[in-house]
Amino acid sequence: MGTNETGCPAPMKATSNGSFQGDNPLDYALPLIILQICLVVVLTRALAFLLKPLRQPRVIAEIIGGILLGPSALGRNEKFLNTVFPKRSLTVLDTIASIGLLFFLFLVGLELDFVTIRRTGKKALAIAAAGISLPFILGIGTSFILRSTINNGGRQAPFLVFMGVALSITAFPVLARILAELKLLTTDVGRISMSAAAVNDVTAWILLALAIALSGSDTSPLVSVWVLLTGTGFVIFCIVVLRPALAWVARRSLDGEPVKEVYICATLTAVLAAGFVTDTIGIHALFGAFVVGIVVPKEGPFAGVLIEKIEDLVSGIFLPLYFVSSGLKTDVTTIRGARSWGLLVLVITNACLGKIGGTVFVSMLAKIPFREALALGFLMNTKGLVELIVLNIGKDRKVLNDQTFAILVLMALFTTFITTPIVTLIYKPARRATPYKHRTVQRKDTDSELRMLACFHSARNIPTIINLIESSRGTRRRGRLCVYAMHLMELSERSSAISMVQRARRNGLPFWNKKQAGQDGNSVVVAFEAYHQLSSVTVRPMTAISHLSTIHEDIVTSAQQKRAALIVLPFHKQQRLDGAMESLGHGFRHTNREVLRYAPCSVAILVDRGFGGAAQVSSSDVSYEVVVLFFGGRDDREALAYALRMAEHPGIILTVLRFVPQPGKSLLEEAVNGDKSVRVGIEETLLDEGPTDEECIKEMKEKVDSGEVKSITLEEKVVSGRAESVSVIKSLGRCNLFLVGRMAATAPLVDRTECPELGPVGTLLASSEFSTTASALVVQQYKPTANLSLVEEVAEIHDYVPDTPTPGSLHIRQNDSSLA
Repeated sequence: MGTNETGCPAPMKATSNGSFQGDNPLDYALPLIILQICLVVVLTRALAFLLKPLRQPRVIAEIIGGILLGPSALGRNEKFLNTVFPKRSLTVLDTIASIGLLFFLFLVGLELDFVTIRRTGKKALAIAAAGISLPFILGIGTSFILRSTINNGGRQAPFLVFMGVALSITAFPVLARILAELKLLTTDVGRISMSAAAVNDVTAWILLALAIALSGSDTSPLVSVWVLLTGTGFVIFCIVVLRPALAWVARRSLDGEPVKEVYICATLTAVLAAGFVTDTIGIHALFGAFVVGIVVPKEGPFAGVLIEKIEDLVSGIFLPLYFVSSGLKTDVTTIRGARSWGLLVLVITNACLGKIGGTVFVSMLAKIPFREALALGFLMNTKGLVELIVLNIGKDRKVLNDQTFAILVLMALFTTFITTPIVTLIYKPARRATPYKHRTVQRKDTDSELRMLACFHSARNIPTIINLIESSRGTRRRGRLCVYAMHLMELSERSSAISMVQRARRNGLPFWNKKQAGQDGNSVVVAFEAYHQLSSVTVRPMTAISHLSTIHEDIVTSAQQKRAALIVLPFHKQQRLDGAMESLGHGFRHTNREVLRYAPCSVAILVDRGFGGAAQVSSSDVSYEVVVLFFGGRDDREALAYALRMAEHPGIILTVLRFVPQPGKSLLEEAVNGDKSVRVGIEETLLDEGPTDEECIKEMKEKVDSGEVKSITLEEKVVSGRAESVSVIKSLGRCNLFLVGRMAATAPLVDRTECPELGPVGTLLASSEFSTTASALVVQQYKPTANLSLVEEVAEIHDYVPDTPTPGSLHIRQNDSSLA
């Protein structure tokens, strides 16, 4: 290691000449920071994977990873610490970590919706006030004890404020992640906790600015006043000058068009400039970035594009460096002896007592049940990144010493870690719904309302969904079809936490609110709104945000509570431009299988090959050829019943192709050596009660003869086996849609059944070799004795919340007990 004339270590050069030239790459800044980044990312991701079964947010893994790399664990090895994290490299590490944190706080501000905060109800506001004030008071009381024992240096006023802020913070993004993980976003507990946490978050930043102003090196109180006044002036400048400028940029960024690179560059430069200004003022650079994020207009695609441009890089690469930078300052070994551990217990106790006790007390006054109030208390006690920011600023400004810093970091880690398991233990919201009658399309009361839950993954599925709804609406009387359009969103680590909350709280599609619409959002909104206005169909938007392994629970619960008779699911494969079917992943396939298993009604899987084209088709332009492949059995009869409803539309030409085996033979003979599960399923669907195949065909003929439905052709094909059945199906020409029962009474029509969820015929229709134009709808009829239940049925539900909340309403629970 080189030294300069003063005897201090010489600054590190950027790059080496290579190991072959005799240079050690770890003595140079660039290769060393690359190694540090790789090590941090690998370690934190590995810890996140290990903690995933415990359903812990990723911030826990990042905090633990930082501590493990610091002097508490691996850093106790001097050789490791001096090789990978030498002191002369920490300036570069801290600088890059701070830049990443700067842009992350910009993202937090960018996603923070002040319109939602202004709508916060009195109940959530009271809970937020109690969740801030009582912990703040206890934090001040704790500070006196710490000053008299282990933190007796430095000025008292800054230490009091830092302790109060540290104990009163609620981590908004971390809380959103936990609520989504526990499926509580759309419950009263989730709504209240997120509203209170949003208020808490803004208040925490104001208190943090006060704490920073008080912790300056100048002891004159006049300096602190000038810092606060200048900071207030900066905020006013951003609102009066910067916001209109950014609004002008947002207006020039049109939907469907790429945002100009100069706008992105200018905005990100403004973030850095704002950070420089607030750092010059003396209230930390992070404050400026946060304020700029808040004043960026949320209308249009501009804000969404900014998030897309920087979120992955900042959250995935740079932000973990900040946790390591914090971990290198955390030395858990400084907590030694009964007194130190007793102080740790005291801090944790006061943090929990203040936050949980205050929240529970006010919640009980607001007549919230005790279990929900207790769950709210633990949720509001969640700490996270902002907590570490406060502690690190206090450490850098000599307000907190090493031992106090380590105690507060462990307090934040502990309170966040216990949140998920304790909330899971004490609060399990019951999935309840009232019993209902119409769970199938096939029914005696054909004039009753048909309810569908149509699910989709992305905007690409929208035209097909709308065209299918239009084809299914019937013509007998207005309002006889009610559709719930559910957007299935995967809960992934890159999902912006606050955006998820805003979407769920509106109980609608993420792009249903035009102010929150992205580039695809407005086009979808226009399509749904136009269809709703021009048709007699009631379309209600919903959204489900969950891991793909459990999102079927949301689908099944919603179908039960909305009293749906049919769930329409998108197939887990989509068609490429060359006609081949490409898988979207095992998660989507798992979802379909679980819904088939637990559904409270009939289920249809839609193999989409562009039914109706790439755009919505108006009612007068509908002209589709639909073919029902009827082999027999319960599921085929359900498919036929749905097809007869479609045939009521004047633009639908329906062909019912009935497959009849040759005398003395059965179409099931070839299934003996096939897939056992398919064979068993077919046999079970044949052994049921209700109308027989002959009765259904007879009823269809009567409707045709009476003129009730038109444009129906019935054809019967006598086939000898699988090969002939396949030949007949392939000869049907270019129809638009096939309908078939999942467990049709025939042997599998392909050699290998790759998709048991589609059954023996559906697998053929979904194969890449079969067709490049015809979509397929594979239907499974509800069978009470076969389907398992995830939802408890009760005679009456008292906590009714309307389907479509009124403007400004924060009710998002999906109970629908008044609709029948």
